[in-house]
Amino acid sequence: MSITVRAARPEELEAVGGLCEEAYRVEGYLDEDPTAQAYVAKLRDAAGRARDARLLVAVDAAGAVVGTITYALAGTPWAQMAGPGEAELRMLAVDPGARGRGVAEALTRRAVAEAAEAGARRVVLCSLPAMHAAHRLYERLGFSRTPELDWADGEVALLGYALSVAATRPGSGPAGHEFSTRG
Repeated sequence: MSITVRAARPEELEAVGGLCEEAYRVEGYLDEDPTAQAYVAKLRDAAGRARDARLLVAVDAAGAVVGTITYALAGTPWAQMAGPGEAELRMLAVDPGARGRGVAEALTRRAVAEAAEAGARRVVLCSLPAMHAAHRLYERLGFSRTPELDWADGEVALLGYALSVAATRPGSGPAGHEFSTRG
């Protein structure tokens, strides 16, 4: 599968929100409790993420959105745990039919590269304990389990991960350029 990772376009935002919800629901990460239902609204709010953070998509050769990830710099509305000099990855989602083809890895690599270009020295994220495939991906990409970033709120508990990155000068990395991969 050939994919291109780039910034989401306005006309794709509704599809991105739907993809996020579908991917999380198919994997069983959303149930009917009020906490999960409140999170559905956040998953579907691709327009808010595009406005207040950086929303990336992976598109296939036909132009269909097959994955998405958001990164937010510290101090912005979508960064819940990032501190000074950090960026936070949020809402990695891949179309169930495109899983196992490198989409999540390409999205994560691009988000980390752009965060470094934006000046982040460290990239952080939280993940549900049941997201084993995501944990393997993060560890393969150099993220380390970081228990001091673990987060819990009522029935929801999340595992923290972090990756130190070298900040790059604007224009010296892949940000602003399309990134393609074959998998």
